[in-house]
Amino acid sequence: MGRIGLFLLTNLAVMLVLSITMRLLGVDQMLAAGGGMEMTGLLIMAAIMGFAGSFISLAMSKWMAKRSMGVELIESPRNSDEAWLVSVVKRQAEIAGIGMPEVGIFRSPTPNAFATGMNRNNALVAVSTGLLQAMNRDEVEAVLGHEISHVANGDMVT
Repeated sequence: MGRIGLFLLTNLAVMLVLSITMRLLGVDQMLAAGGGMEMTGLLIMAAIMGFAGSFISLAMSKWMAKRSMGVELIESPRNSDEAWLVSVVKRQAEIAGIGMPEVGIFRSPTPNAFATGMNRNNALVAVSTGLLQAMNRDEVEAVLGHEISHVANGDMVT
């Protein structure tokens, strides 16, 4: 089952649970008594908002991650470490058969890394300064491989 199928199935399952819960709590009867509103209309509205919200969140994930984490993109490497980082991501992306993600660094003393984006050909991979200081190149390369695997598998929902 593809990502879209799983997305649809998950949203339908949420709607089913919401419908059952609302019926058990008597919300349908309260809506009917309070002004003739039907629960079906409410559920359709909730579904539209839920689906739209999910897509909007996914579409904005890269922008939001860059902004909230203060990610500085490496567009032109300023030193050998940045050049190495970009070359590792490029090589791993080619091996994984995905488009070259944007590469960035964010300031944090905590070792951390993440991947986000709309799809496997429009992603961002970022690492913290703490990760670069705490790990050697082999370890950083392993972390980058892990993040690239998230991109390749489409596991980038924020």
